[in-house]
Amino acid sequence: MSTANEPFVSIVTPVYNGEAYLRECIESVLAQTYSNWEYIIVNNCSTDGTLRIAEEYSCRDRRIQVHSNDNLLPIIANHNRAFRLISPESKYCKVVSGDDWLYPECMAHMVELAEANPSVGLVGSYQLSGGGDKWYLRTYGLPYSSTVVSGREISRAHLLGTLDVLGDPTSSLYRADLVRRTDSFYPNPTAEADLSACYECLRVADFGFVHQVLSYERLHPGQMSNTSRSLEAYFTSKIGDLRAYGPLYLEPAEQEKRINELMEEYYTRLALYAVHFRGGGFWSYHRRRLKEVGVPFSSVRLAKAISAKVLDLLLNPKETSGKLLRRLAPRLSRD
Repeated sequence: MSTANEPFVSIVTPVYNGEAYLRECIESVLAQTYSNWEYIIVNNCSTDGTLRIAEEYSCRDRRIQVHSNDNLLPIIANHNRAFRLISPESKYCKVVSGDDWLYPECMAHMVELAEANPSVGLVGSYQLSGGGDKWYLRTYGLPYSSTVVSGREISRAHLLGTLDVLGDPTSSLYRADLVRRTDSFYPNPTAEADLSACYECLRVADFGFVHQVLSYERLHPGQMSNTSRSLEAYFTSKIGDLRAYGPLYLEPAEQEKRINELMEEYYTRLALYAVHFRGGGFWSYHRRRLKEVGVPFSSVRLAKAISAKVLDLLLNPKETSGKLLRRLAPRLSRD
């Protein structure tokens, strides 16, 4: 694709206290082989050097805009504000989280696929995730020959748990008309709302996939997804999405079966946290989230799962003692 024919792309980075990584994120945007873009950085009342860094780059490159919120917004609300700021002229929208970065040909490859397939409204790609001694590849599983899949087919696969390719926002490209059609592109306030947005997009568009690693997700303690993982938030979000979008993509029997499978797995996981004595905040969170998605919390079901877990621990003393020693090791090394 020649530069003269490049569609206009809006890139957004909603950020709060991103001083440690923001410079590298911005540099990755500036290093793109694709050049027809605007870059909107939304500073969410940061108390570190985030605003200073963003304004430094906006002075260097007129394509970079910096907006600062008057009041601190929740994470998803800040993302939705960023989406509302994109140009009416943009054809595509690209999110880059402030602690992530893009490989130089990321936008060129994603836009090229979307331009070649006008029915595509959401483009994905492989993503490298890592930090320290932990590294892995995300969003794999599609056959290499599959570059365009119907929105219904990919949504069904995700809801049924047979694929996991609707990735982190940094690994995705959205068609801008789908972003602009609502004031809240991320349709709910949960940290996993980006996946819900995918289901909304795929109601009216197809899914494209570039079989290359085009972005990097930095794993670090302050990462939003770490909080989701520590709370097992992904289970309640999956249940909520199944209830909200299952009727659009699944047969009633399929939806019921998948919800039952998830609930079984969910309570098994909760039982693990119960025997490890998680605090009251953890349980309050799950009671609240289940209420939000319209599923009552079952103390009876949890008690049964805990009993099964305790029995498993008693019947496998060697494995249990090994786990206990691994849990104690960090404490012993500090003493």
